Amino acid sequence: MLQRLTAGAFKKAASGAARSSPFTASRTASVRFASSNASSSSAFESFLNSRATLASATLLTAGSIAWYTSMYGTLPFIGEVHAGHLSDEGLHPVAYPWSHKGPLDTFDHASIRRGYQVYREVCAACHSLDRIAWRNLVGVSHTADEARAMAEELEYTDGPNDQGEMFQRPGKLSDYMPAPYPNEEAARASNAGAYPPDLSLIVKARHGGADYIFSLLTGYIDAPAGVEIREGMNYNPFFPGGAISMARVLFDGLVEYDDGTPATTSQMAKDVVTFLNWAAEPEHDERKNTRFKWNAIKNRKIVYNPPTTKGH
Repeated sequence: MLQRLTAGAFKKAASGAARSSPFTASRTASVRFASSNASSSSAFESFLNSRATLASATLLTAGSIAWYTSMYGTLPFIGEVHAGHLSDEGLHPVAYPWSHKGPLDTFDHASIRRGYQVYREVCAACHSLDRIAWRNLVGVSHTADEARAMAEELEYTDGPNDQGEMFQRPGKLSDYMPAPYPNEEAARASNAGAYPPDLSLIVKARHGGADYIFSLLTGYIDAPAGVEIREGMNYNPFFPGGAISMARVLFDGLVEYDDGTPATTSQMAKDVVTFLNWAAEPEHDERKNTRFKWNAIKNRKIVYNPPTTKGH
C-alpha cells in the first residue's frame, strides 16, 4: 500500500524533477530570446501606432485613389459607384462593349451627333438638359454655324431693356438648352404626376450607367402572367418594381438620320445613350487624350556629369 507523502516531500520531488528535465534549458532560452527582442518589437509597434505614420498612410492611400480615378475613371476590381442603386430591385443590365469603354478609347462623335438628334426629336419633349449649352456642341458634334443656327430657332426671355421690360430674343451659343416645362409642377401635371428627370447627369446618376439606360430604352415587354400593372403604367423589367410611367418611345424608323444610318430601335438607343454619356462627362475625351502626353518629359534636359578623378 502507498503511504501518504508529506508536503515537504512533494516540494523536494518537484524541485528535483525541474532540475533533471531536458526541456528546462530550452524553455529558459526561449524566454531569454523573447526578452532580447522585446525592445525591437516595441519600437516597431510604436512606429506603426504613431499618429504621423497613420496620417502618412491615409494621405498616401487617398492620393493614390484620387490619382487613379482621375486617370482611369474607376477603380480596378470594384464596380462603378453611382448615386442610386436601381438594380437592387430591377433586372441587372448586360455589360455592352461601348466603343469608348477602353482606357484609351474616346467617344464616337458621329454617334453623339445622331444621339443629339434623337434627344431633340424624341426626348426633349419631356426631359430637360439643363447643364448643356449650345456652345458645348461646337467641335464635338456640330460646327459653330450649325449650333448657332439651332440656337437661333428658339426664343429666350432676356432683359430688362431700357424701359425695364423683359423681351424675347433669338438664342445664342452661350444660352443653355431650354427645358420643356417652366417648373416641376407643370411637368408633373403633364405626365400624370410623374416628374421626368433632367438628363444632364442621368448616366452618372444610375447604377449601371450607359448599360442601364440602353437596357431600359429597349427593354419594354408585356407584363408576365401574375404581374399586375395599373392603368397608365408600363412594364419594364429593368426598372425597379417593373412599373414605369414612361412608355416606350423608340420605334424603328422614328427619326431619319442625316448620314443615312438605319434608325432601328437599338441604333437610336445606342446613339442617344452615347450622347447622354458625353453630356454627363464632356471632359472624357480630353482626359484620355492627355493621359499619355509626354510634353513634361520631352522638355526636360538630362545631363550626366561624370565624377572627376582627384590626383593622388
